[in-house]
Amino acid sequence: MRAALHPPPPIRAGWAQGPSHVTRAKMAAPAEAAGAKRKRKWVRGGAGVRGRSPPLRGSRPRDARRAGRAMLLAAYAALALLLAAALGLELAARHSRPPAAAAPPGANPAFARFQRGFLRGYLPALAADWLQGPYLYKLYQHYGFVEAQIAALYVCGFASSVLFGPVAASLVDTLGRRASCVLFSLTYSACCLTKLSRDYLVLAAGRVLGGLSTALLFCAFEAWYVHEHVEHHDFPAEWVPATFSRAAFWNHVVAVGAGVVANAAAEWLRLGPVAPFVASIPLLVLAGAVALKDWDENYGKKRALAKTCADGLRRLLADRRVLLLGTVQALFESVIYIFVFLWTPVLDPHGPPLGIVFSSFMAASMVGASLYRLAVSPRYRLQPVHVLSLSVLVGFFSLFMLTFSTNPGQESPAESFVAFLLLELSCGLYFPAMGFLRRKAIPEKDRPGVTNWCRVPLNLLACLGLLLLHGADRGSGTRSIFSACCGLMLLALLAVVGLFSVVRHDAELRLPAPQGQPDAPEL
Repeated sequence: MRAALHPPPPIRAGWAQGPSHVTRAKMAAPAEAAGAKRKRKWVRGGAGVRGRSPPLRGSRPRDARRAGRAMLLAAYAALALLLAAALGLELAARHSRPPAAAAPPGANPAFARFQRGFLRGYLPALAADWLQGPYLYKLYQHYGFVEAQIAALYVCGFASSVLFGPVAASLVDTLGRRASCVLFSLTYSACCLTKLSRDYLVLAAGRVLGGLSTALLFCAFEAWYVHEHVEHHDFPAEWVPATFSRAAFWNHVVAVGAGVVANAAAEWLRLGPVAPFVASIPLLVLAGAVALKDWDENYGKKRALAKTCADGLRRLLADRRVLLLGTVQALFESVIYIFVFLWTPVLDPHGPPLGIVFSSFMAASMVGASLYRLAVSPRYRLQPVHVLSLSVLVGFFSLFMLTFSTNPGQESPAESFVAFLLLELSCGLYFPAMGFLRRKAIPEKDRPGVTNWCRVPLNLLACLGLLLLHGADRGSGTRSIFSACCGLMLLALLAVVGLFSVVRHDAELRLPAPQGQPDAPEL
């Protein structure tokens, strides 16, 4: 473990040249000592040739340290400003809500107790997942792997998502939702333990386990909650979104905190990039223990995978709204997957604290989510399809910036950092808007099949981008990837324009008008 965190120092070049080199160095020492004073005087203040002072040896290291301090201050300042903006927007969104006609769900003591019991198991699982975000690429780089090898490891994770995504729902229904949550804790803990190994095949196996664990995380917990909410406790189905809205808010808070904790473990305590993965294991154990101790088991109806996929494909091809939404999802989210891989090699050479940078990203996403709630509030009454188009437009603009800020030889880390923040802000706008439109356009029975079909091009685009475009040298390859992502986002923008024309007179995909006010205007 200690060897993994602190690799041995490199062998100096002089030691490798044998005794003769050392002997010559000792013989030359008196002559060097005789002229040392004159040399120091000439370096410090002499005119040199043609009145020009020779360049100082430490100028480039000092420039690098100055740039590193600038990036460090920028990361902390961005985090503070974005958190303040998110808090202000959240308060404004809450004040713009109309007074509820009925008592809110949280006023029911039994429901509040049930909700807290679910969040006690769900939030530690999310925190463990977020802790692994800031230092994954850095860990592989720390182990000595080059960018192409690291890209292949990421591809293993994407491929496992394609493999396990379609079968996860059926596995959860058959095995049991509580048992699947416990299985998630075990498999993700095993995935974290593989990060202690420097063996490439072990790390690849860990990525496969990570793909399975992610599929269980976003399937088992929600399925367990919905069944218990409706079937066991007999709470109104209209209260389900209240729980997941609260979980989404705390998910952002947990993500910001996870970046700070990861930074503290890896850099402030100097435990190295493997420390956040080790710190995730107690949280995973806590999530599994809460599920095993406090939750009841429930099962779902067994669904044939072939029938689920066939129904999803039929819905995808029969409904143009669903096809366009699936196109936007595949294009936008494949770009986000590629961004998850690229942000570390773009910013890390300039010395920012990766955990704080990650927290800034999550704070920018929180700002986007708060902006969405404010935009669709009765005060402004924007429709989710409007917010979706804005998110894609902001994403396109951020990628356009990155094609210039990553130009080889003319890199601008500050501009790249701002572009990444804009991309995360677009994610905060995108996911709630897309979630609303998918719920309205896709019937619940067809939703798993449609999701499976959308994941295939999504992961394939991400895999192809990482494998093919990184065959070039690092600088031009990175810029080429961002150029290609810019093209994908432009296609997503065209798909959103097509969605506008389809749903112009579709009241189903619009938010209902507040009581006592006229219907929302046409799009």
